[in-house]
Amino acid sequence: MPTDCITYQNSGYFSSLMNDYLDQKSNLNSLYHRFPKLENFEDQILEKQQNFNDVSRKTLVSVLQKQYANVETSVLTKHNIEALLLKNTFTVTTGHQLNLFSGPLYFLYKIISTINLTTELKAKYPANSFVPIYWMATEDHDFEEINYFNFKGKKFRWNTESTGPVGRLSTKGLEDFFEVYALELGSSTNAQAVKKMFADAYLNHDNLADATRYLANALFGTYGLVIIDADNSDLKHAFIPYVKEELLHQTSHKLVLETAEKLKEYTVQVNPREINLFYIDDNLRERIIFENDKFKVNHANIEFSETEILKLLENHPEKFSPNVIMRPLYQEVILPNLCYIGGGGEIAYWLELKSFFDAANVTFPILLLRNSVLLATEKQVKKADKLDLTWSDLFSKQDSLINKKTKVLSEFTIDLNNLKMQLKEQFENLYKIASQTDESFIGAVKAQEAKQNKGLENLEKRLLRAQKRKLSDILNRICELQNELFPNQSLQERQANFSEFYLENGESLIPMIINQLKPLENKFDVITL
Repeated sequence: MPTDCITYQNSGYFSSLMNDYLDQKSNLNSLYHRFPKLENFEDQILEKQQNFNDVSRKTLVSVLQKQYANVETSVLTKHNIEALLLKNTFTVTTGHQLNLFSGPLYFLYKIISTINLTTELKAKYPANSFVPIYWMATEDHDFEEINYFNFKGKKFRWNTESTGPVGRLSTKGLEDFFEVYALELGSSTNAQAVKKMFADAYLNHDNLADATRYLANALFGTYGLVIIDADNSDLKHAFIPYVKEELLHQTSHKLVLETAEKLKEYTVQVNPREINLFYIDDNLRERIIFENDKFKVNHANIEFSETEILKLLENHPEKFSPNVIMRPLYQEVILPNLCYIGGGGEIAYWLELKSFFDAANVTFPILLLRNSVLLATEKQVKKADKLDLTWSDLFSKQDSLINKKTKVLSEFTIDLNNLKMQLKEQFENLYKIASQTDESFIGAVKAQEAKQNKGLENLEKRLLRAQKRKLSDILNRICELQNELFPNQSLQERQANFSEFYLENGESLIPMIINQLKPLENKFDVITL
């Protein structure tokens, strides 16, 4: 079953904005810097080299070394961290929430896209070094989005409270969660490996940031992945001038609104606030608002004068947390970054930010849509072949697929287009006659034509339903297969957790995916396990 036909654009699962971006439509040209092609990285390298200084590199490496102090680190990851001191070393970055046990499968695909792009860049530009970065979204506070994962169609949810940055959230209480989840895994060798991975990550670390770092490092450390927690005072010190600009002049609000206007034919991903910053503490993350000449923390009895908040910023920059509008700028200020890799929704909001980056005089990264993957077993592929299904068929909506296969499998033609054409010809003759007599007759002909067409359409629908009943056995098998591959009529990568596939494939799962994905091909990959 060839998969070349499944580009992102014809998969049916990407927005019109993403399809137009991938097609490089001219109306979007002003919203990004360079399109993700291998040859375009040469100028991106030169530009970033000029706009990133040695002091920032030293701070970055110092922070990373402290964050990895108690982590079992691969030789390649250690080398990559140290290489960031050198002017010819650059990063490729992806970011993701701290989903429990990695959340949906696309967590893997984001990181694999990042690792594989650094490999391709090294082959193309051997004089430089390229480090894959996973930016942990430790400062998010949308706990309801990350406190669960799906395993074999069941939802496993961590029931606890979180009011502050999720990275600082205690992992206490996950022992009970683990007991329930472990029962579902069974007792195979791979099941024991999954249990150990979960326990080592979440039961042996005090907070969600440390647990997530452990897990991502366990899965990808051998490939040189560097994991960063940007909820850090030293890193935020470099961001002070941009926070100050945001507090005093709200530049982002004006510029992002103007850009959003250019995207009005699409669904706008995010809308800027007047101040796109949060105030954070261990159990608090609330918006900073400006009201009655005071800077106030929303839903909290905390307020500052301009002098007080600027003093706080100088002494405690870690108290200021960028929201979705400011976070990309923060990332590009503290990393020697060339490219950001994300999903369709992420790339959509990055496209709103180009003019804001220009005003801040920070190099805008190349934006690359992450790899998307469908994992299929050999048994499922054989089933599809036996049912004479293409991957294009399986990616289509189920109603359309069933209607199509019913018509293909029927021994006679179901669509009544020939009869409709004959009817049209007959009524054209009637209209000629009607035009030569009383005008009221034309109305009667129109009414009769509509009635006859509706009758044929109803007959066609009944015929289709009758054939579906007759072919129900094979059509049910088609539905069952599609539902296996597209749970809840959605993309597998947005539903299933990696552990479901690790049970069957063990340690070979990630190398198998890494070896097959090409980050710059814009193709929806189907991988047979």
